[in-house]
Amino acid sequence: MIVVNSISIKENRTYYLSYKNVQMKIINEIILIDELKDMAKEIFGDMIKGVVDIDQEIIAINAELHSDLESLLLENGSLQQNLWGINIYPELVNNNFIEFDSLINIRPSQNNRSRGVENEEIQSKIIEIVNRKIKK
Repeated sequence: MIVVNSISIKENRTYYLSYKNVQMKIINEIILIDELKDMAKEIFGDMIKGVVDIDQEIIAINAELHSDLESLLLENGSLQQNLWGINIYPELVNNNFIEFDSLINIRPSQNNRSRGVENEEIQSKIIEIVNRKIKK
């Protein structure tokens, strides 16, 4: 279990929440792919977990669990029905860059019965937001 060392604060329109040596971030503006590559090394090596708010068009990144990122966004005003978990592989390109796979995506009430994102319209919106916020 990870213990929270600080509360979220607002700095340069990006929110930070520190867990030991790892910082979860809410990306409101643009983040460079090189920063994601560095973050990937902190936990999984080649991947970063992310949660996208398709309404506010923001992304929470860099935690061990998608549920931690989901909680961070909920605490900052997001609605659960707008949150979708993804994995980002910063070293890969095109369709392999984003993986739609998270336990938080299982929600029969929204006709999503798998860990993926079954609605193609929502998938497209997620891809659009990620491509706008992450610059290669």
